[in-house]
Amino acid sequence: MPEAHDRRRDRLRSRLAGAGADVALITNLVNVRYLTGFTGSNAALLVYTPGAPGEGSGPGAVLCTDSRYATQAVEESPGVELLVERACAQALTTRAARSGAVRLAIEEQHVTVELYRELGRVLAEESTAGELVNLGRVVEDLRRIKDPEEIAALRIACEIGDRALSEMIESILVGRTERHIAMELERRMADHGADAVAFPTVVATGPNSAIPHHDPGDRRVEDGDFLKIDFGARYRGYHGDMTRTFVIGTEPAAWQQEIYSVVFAAQKAGREALVPGVEAVAVDKAARDVIAQAGFLDFFGHGLGHGVGLEIHEDPHLGPTATGKLDACMPVTVEPGIYLPGRGGVRIEDTLVVRPLEDGGPELLTITTKELLVL
Repeated sequence: MPEAHDRRRDRLRSRLAGAGADVALITNLVNVRYLTGFTGSNAALLVYTPGAPGEGSGPGAVLCTDSRYATQAVEESPGVELLVERACAQALTTRAARSGAVRLAIEEQHVTVELYRELGRVLAEESTAGELVNLGRVVEDLRRIKDPEEIAALRIACEIGDRALSEMIESILVGRTERHIAMELERRMADHGADAVAFPTVVATGPNSAIPHHDPGDRRVEDGDFLKIDFGARYRGYHGDMTRTFVIGTEPAAWQQEIYSVVFAAQKAGREALVPGVEAVAVDKAARDVIAQAGFLDFFGHGLGHGVGLEIHEDPHLGPTATGKLDACMPVTVEPGIYLPGRGGVRIEDTLVVRPLEDGGPELLTITTKELLVL
């Protein structure tokens, strides 16, 4: 996707021009991938402000990696100048200073104190006027709104999860361990084209389903259990995320039907609140109010959802202390839950893309039914 990466770097360059920086040093590997497509484990990226010293007539960016990834960098990041050095951040700082750049913006939240001091030392050696400034979360802010290529990858990641779960729930589950079910689901996602799992798969049965992020263990599925599965596939770096809760073997008990229906209604309210311009906290409130009115607020302790993309948890965040507004083309999860300690719990989660109402409203990427199924 070289054209997409060019557009992303151009968006960053326009932000740098208003931030008073000559050049930005990107050291977070996820941000490097977002801006260049490079997937190696050692890299940094220099992005020049338009017209800044050292920009020259090239693409306005220099990617640095070590010799292990030189061929890979050429293949994954065409059109970006390549510098091959082991200490990428230091090498690019030297490059920026020697090119005449004075104000070097760095991602302070992603560098260690040791690296910060080292970059300051390198800059001082090369430029008497050199200055480190904080770039902040500018790239993460750009990543909030996904371009069509990103949404297409997320859509496929979610399709892989839907297919794997559909096959999984058609098999006999009684007597199988949580760990076995998790491994089987992950194998099926790989079979359908997943690069990897999006995060460690959660499979929780019976009373374990009351633990929001239970690690699958040796407990075997029994008739009458809630079975809660929280999982996702990763495809081309993009993370799907879905949770479904089932009842095993017998018709659900009254208490199971009650909390499931409340979570179902809360999840629907949260989904319907996803419109461009809405305050993130208002989306959480729409779902949380349903749970509160049913008397279960004390059993819903986490936020309603989060952004997804190259990371499983990204901005924006949907919760009672969330800030900011949602915009079109932001993918987010909506995942309310009720967890009754010692008994069981329910979570229902979808990944959706915020869309204007005139375009049909939020786009649902995870399409497995949310009706309470007895397996």
